[in-house]
Amino acid sequence: MEQAKRMYNESGFIRWLVLILLSGLTFGTYWFQDCLGPLKGLFETELGFTSSQFGLLVSSTTWANLALMIIVGGIALDRWGTRKTGVIFGALATIGAFLVYFGSKGTFGTDKNTTLTVMIIGRILFGTGFETVGVMVARDIVKWFKGYELALAMGINMGFGRLGSAGTNFFGLDIAGGSVAPGLSFAAALIGLGLIMFLIYLFFDRKLEDSEEMKASSEDQFKFKDVMDLITDRSFIFIALLCVAFYSAVFPFIQYAPDLLVNKFGFSYNMPDLSNFSFLEKLKAMFSNGAKVTSFIPLGTILFTPIFGRLVDKKGKAASLMILGALLLIFAHITLSILNNVVLGYLGLLSLGVAFSLVPAAMWPSVAKIVKQNRLGTAYATMFTIQNYGLAAFFWGIGKVLDLANPKVVTQIQEMRVHLEGQELDASQIAAQMEAMKISGELPVYNYTVPIFMLVVLGIISIFLAYQLKAADKKQGYGLELPSNH
Repeated sequence: MEQAKRMYNESGFIRWLVLILLSGLTFGTYWFQDCLGPLKGLFETELGFTSSQFGLLVSSTTWANLALMIIVGGIALDRWGTRKTGVIFGALATIGAFLVYFGSKGTFGTDKNTTLTVMIIGRILFGTGFETVGVMVARDIVKWFKGYELALAMGINMGFGRLGSAGTNFFGLDIAGGSVAPGLSFAAALIGLGLIMFLIYLFFDRKLEDSEEMKASSEDQFKFKDVMDLITDRSFIFIALLCVAFYSAVFPFIQYAPDLLVNKFGFSYNMPDLSNFSFLEKLKAMFSNGAKVTSFIPLGTILFTPIFGRLVDKKGKAASLMILGALLLIFAHITLSILNNVVLGYLGLLSLGVAFSLVPAAMWPSVAKIVKQNRLGTAYATMFTIQNYGLAAFFWGIGKVLDLANPKVVTQIQEMRVHLEGQELDASQIAAQMEAMKISGELPVYNYTVPIFMLVVLGIISIFLAYQLKAADKKQGYGLELPSNH
């Protein structure tokens, strides 16, 4: 009987099946998280949002978590377990996503302020669920894979998340079809599908926890002292701060990258009809489209993150790989801010994609070495909470600085929208006409130099923190530079 119970933990087939079921929520939530970026132009032309308002909407995903909601979710996970916590927060993410869709559709009113308010409420609910779901998935992967292929499994799960990010950038405008609402409804439906996959996963989770090995003893139950132990551990402090610095230089950038490529390098917003194009013409059109090129950043991580994860499993060197990732981050943002060469821009995006693979593949398995397994929910939640302060600042900050650096552009775009509204055109007609005017040069373009150069500073901070983490690990002996089975 005991042998049969252990099969759920030891069977490779069941472990990888579980990983796929858990990754459904990862895929859906990341698709929705990043689905606004490709639609930024439509938010501006169809809904009348400024870059600051768009940044406010994107930033609102983090607001509840600035009030420590992720830590609440992580503590709930350590106290209640996966089943209750996962259902509650997975449902929150799904409800919030559909609320954003209904807000964009004008269900609660077509006034711009009403639309923005409803969508912000939806993104707050989504963000509350999204981050706790991320904590839960990471914790459960450790539960199933620790002692086996932990870094590889985490890399593959991240690959599903990046696939969601890449998919929404590559297909987001095509799915939207010239209007914001269809793109959001599709993204919300993917979270619902992921929640169904999670409910199926709970069958396996129950079987695993029925085994004697997975039952927590009374002395292992969560205590609030655990939080204090975490935030006074030098290695944990450095890896948490590295998390906020690195991700603040990546996730906010991806939201603005399609618009940056259009404005800085003259890429297109929409793809032409490719039916009569040759293969090379199709390829050229794809590599000249802002949203589709942006999709290559997370798309590349689908391949590289599991490879780097396997490297960490076999060879170690996690802290060293984080240093390398930070160096690539600096190069990427320099090429995309102060330099104005499209070839270097492509190289910068490639470097960002590699960095986006290296650092997470090394970082998340390292946490499992620093923190006990039955405290991982609180540990990941604490890291995500700190990370959200950085994300909130830069999601909004990039848009705000963009407006401040381009006051004439903001004024001309808003004046043109008012002018077109006076001609009694509907929102989709206004959007199409303004996009055409941008392409023709009748409307000015944004200069992204200052807001993106801010992210170079985050890369420098990331290098410093990675060096500090490596030094702290030498003293504390967690073995971050050693393979996963040590």
